[in-house]
Amino acid sequence: MHFGKVIGSVWATQKVPTLHGARLLIVQPLTHEFVEKGRPLVAVDTVEAAPGQLIYFVMSREACKALEERFNPVDAAIVGIVDQISLGDGRGEG
Repeated sequence: MHFGKVIGSVWATQKVPTLHGARLLIVQPLTHEFVEKGRPLVAVDTVEAAPGQLIYFVMSREACKALEERFNPVDAAIVGIVDQISLGDGRGEG
């Protein structure tokens, strides 16, 4: 799993049938220290995330499995919204 931040949306009027009804969001990947890492990517949203939210996402085969129809052309899928992070030393992000 990877951390990311939702930074935008993608509208597509034409999609493959396995993605009908699915939202596509633009995600900026983050390191575990919450520093931007690499280029933004498009991910299918399975949890109703919103712009500005800290999320976690999966890639490759795990992304395909996040959707009901397992045979689909998805490379990245948002699978959770981060509510709070608590580190073992008492530090935390919220």
